[in-house]
Amino acid sequence: MKHVAIVGATGAVGQEMIRVLEQRKFPVSTLTLLASKRSLGKSMTFQGKQVPVQELTHDSFAGVNVALFSAGATTTKQFAPSAVKAGAIVVDNSSAFRMDPGTPLVIPEINPEDLKSHKGIIANPNCCAIILLMAVYPIHKINPIKRIIVSTYQSASGAGAKAMEELRLQAADVLAGKAPVPSVFQFPIAFNVFSHNAAMDPETGYNGEELKVIEESHKILHNDIPISPTCIRVSTMRAHAESVHLELTNPVDLDAIRRAIENSPGVRLQDDRKTNHFPMPLEASGQDDVIVGRLRRDIASKDGREMDLFCCGDQLLKGAALNAVQIAEIV
Repeated sequence: MKHVAIVGATGAVGQEMIRVLEQRKFPVSTLTLLASKRSLGKSMTFQGKQVPVQELTHDSFAGVNVALFSAGATTTKQFAPSAVKAGAIVVDNSSAFRMDPGTPLVIPEINPEDLKSHKGIIANPNCCAIILLMAVYPIHKINPIKRIIVSTYQSASGAGAKAMEELRLQAADVLAGKAPVPSVFQFPIAFNVFSHNAAMDPETGYNGEELKVIEESHKILHNDIPISPTCIRVSTMRAHAESVHLELTNPVDLDAIRRAIENSPGVRLQDDRKTNHFPMPLEASGQDDVIVGRLRRDIASKDGREMDLFCCGDQLLKGAALNAVQIAEIV
């Protein structure tokens, strides 16, 4: 039985971490919920009991075995060393240590062996990188990928609980004939689509979210496959979608690819051409699996080695909380 702490417990991902720990019957002896001072007085339900939220300090980790962090890179850099010093293993959902050479960046279904090298901190990858790699890794194992082009359609949940509430409020305003007023995002999110709100690199024209997908995928796969992402915010509440184009080493064998996806943990094939039923954010929301479908050969490919697919995954679950808890289960 483990003493588990959740840092950022009142946020969207923190709340999912509590639920996933209970759902997966993680061996929790004591659950400590940590957040900023403004969350004092709140409590959250775990295993039918109310657990009070405590203020995060450097002394919060006495006796803690596993600390799940989901409070942003600044908070992780400030407090994760204190957790490790107290004897805890940190699984961090922020970007703070993802590209640190000494920190494993892990998707359990893909590179669990990297966990052996951890020094107290393990990084949880970017949500879009997780969803992308979960969808394409079964293909990569049977027909190595030479190039990836991906367009993401990212829900409000990717920006946290406040962004989800902003979408709710703006949708109500628009339907009532009022002008939506953005605060979390630069632009209105309700009934709108815009380039991801991460900072833009003026030289390359790629934003920070897109660069994360590239760099983190390379680290997880231990392979510098050329990747070109376009990351977009859309007005769905939760679950990200991605349109993926692949160039493979050998000609596309759709039957073999379907079998590979069906036999891979953490993914589910939804590829019904007869009924036009393919992955959708509504069906991916609240689900552990990444849903993959719309499999097809690229009809413009001259040598038959290119294909396209569409996938959806719950950003708060496999893209964040679930992946973190799976890492904790292994270590």
